[in-house]
Amino acid sequence: MAYRSGYIADMRSITQIAHEHDALVLWDLSHSTGSVPVQLDLCDVDLAVGCSYKYLNGGPGSPAFGYVRADLQEVLAQPIQGWMGTQDVFAMGPEYVPATGIRRFMSGTPAIVAMLAMQDTIGMIEEAGIEQVRAKSVALTEFTITLVDEWLAPMGVTVASPRESSHRGGHVTINHPAMGQVTTTLWAHDVIPDFRSPNGLRIGLSPLSTSFVETYDGLAAIRDVLRGVLLGQSGLTG
Repeated sequence: MAYRSGYIADMRSITQIAHEHDALVLWDLSHSTGSVPVQLDLCDVDLAVGCSYKYLNGGPGSPAFGYVRADLQEVLAQPIQGWMGTQDVFAMGPEYVPATGIRRFMSGTPAIVAMLAMQDTIGMIEEAGIEQVRAKSVALTEFTITLVDEWLAPMGVTVASPRESSHRGGHVTINHPAMGQVTTTLWAHDVIPDFRSPNGLRIGLSPLSTSFVETYDGLAAIRDVLRGVLLGQSGLTG
């Protein structure tokens, strides 16, 4: 796919430049996991971290994750030591002896209940395939930008996110000086975007759980509230 030649090539190039200067790179995958195909081995990535409460739908308190390239696992040390990262978790010895492999980077006991909330989404991603998930994500964000251009741009709204899909993830951020007030009103009516200071309203589109109808309705709500704010009104009608 065309998008692959964009961000994956950039990821690989940045990592290579760092290696040429004897540096390691740690990538944050919080906005990628479950939405964008990422090939860490292909890009020779050293380290990566991420969260699971976004596109894995884990919710508040869901566990984070880490990736350490295989040849670095016995070289790097975990500064936050925990009993799940020890060689023998029940030895209770006088010294900390790290486990071999990736387990040495664990700090404590995983939040089992929080992990359960993610398993259905992970199963759906595996069933659908991340390539199809990404295709849905691109379609949703392009649909969003189309509606913004048609409905909101005439009221002074601008698109802050990249318009080229190969440089865009699953969020679309739009800017307008009234977005703080707009977001507050939307939340009061159970339409829940994010506000990003000073003027940004961020629309998060989880591909597996967001429909085009929901996206349409959400953008219509933003349009109506913004129009009301500009006219000196408040709230949603209808």
